Amino acid sequence: MSTVRESLMEIAAQLPEQCTWDEVMYQIYVRQKIESGLTDVAEGRTTDHDAVFEEYSR
Repeated sequence: MSTVRESLMEIAAQLPEQCTWDEVMYQIYVRQKIESGLTDVAEGRTTDHDAVFEEYSR
């Protein structure tokens, strides 16, 4: 797993030369959400499709 600084440097390297702060913040937000989701999956904090469907079918 990379450090926050390493992740930030990867994001910065992939951004176009002319980008806005909003674009930078969005890319950081997306990366954080993806990493958070992957951690949830790895730790078993998920709900399968059938359980969600059953919950919202009531």
